[in-house]
This record gives sequence, structure tokens and C-alpha cells, in this order.
Amino acid sequence: MNIKKAAEMFDLTTDTLRYYERVGVIPPVHRNSSGYREYTISDLNWIYLAKSLRNAGLSVESLIEFADLAQLRETQNVEEAQKQILADQLEELDQKMAEMQDVREMLAYKIETYDDHIAKFKAGEMTPDKVEKLWERKK
Repeated sequence: MNIKKAAEMFDLTTDTLRYYERVGVIPPVHRNSSGYREYTISDLNWIYLAKSLRNAGLSVESLIEFADLAQLRETQNVEEAQKQILADQLEELDQKMAEMQDVREMLAYKIETYDDHIAKFKAGEMTPDKVEKLWERKK
């Protein structure tokens, strides 16, 4: 598959794919006799993985480290190091998701209680110095 089709497949630009290869986010892609990149299923898997991990917040540096490790198969503990990078990213993503869930719950609470709060402010039952402490609402 050529670079244009690979880029379209993952909704990326050809410049992004060239960049990923140049900096080492994905391993070098085989080129045909004319010098054009020919993406294999393995290459496409790397692109998919890189895009997914970037979307989840993994740094370019971590992706480069992961790809570099993949090319050092003869070194001991490469698989373990790669697995640890993925495990660390999963843990970080779980933390972000928990934080986002907390924010979502707070927003849902604010929407549910909005009309009541506005009515209390208008009625004088609630003043700027006499309001709930949002950070304590779960306690």
C-alpha cells in the first residue's frame, strides 16, 4: 500500500507518516525499486498503534523508545521493557479517565442542581459567601 492510502486509512497526513518514520515512532518502511514506501500489514499495525497511543496521550518520546526496543530483539528484556511502557501508559490513562469521570459527575451535578441554585440565589436563600463547597460534595 502506498503512503497516500495508508494516510487516508488512518486519517493522517502523509507528512505525519513521514515524520513518524523519520523520528522513529514507527520502524523504517520498506521502499520499492523506485524509492516509494510500500506499507505492509505490519507497518499499518505500527501506524495504528502509534496513532492510538498518541491520541491517548503517550508522548512521541515514549513511542520512539517503544519502536526502538522493537528493533532490538536480540537484547535481553526488550519485550519486558515494551510491556512496561504499555503498562505505564495504561495506568496513566486509567488515572486520566478517573479524573475525567470525577469532572463528568461534577458537571452532571451542576446541571441537575442549576435551576434550584439560581432560584435560591434569586430568593436570597443563597449568597456568594453562603454557598456549597463543590470539592466537599462527595464527602
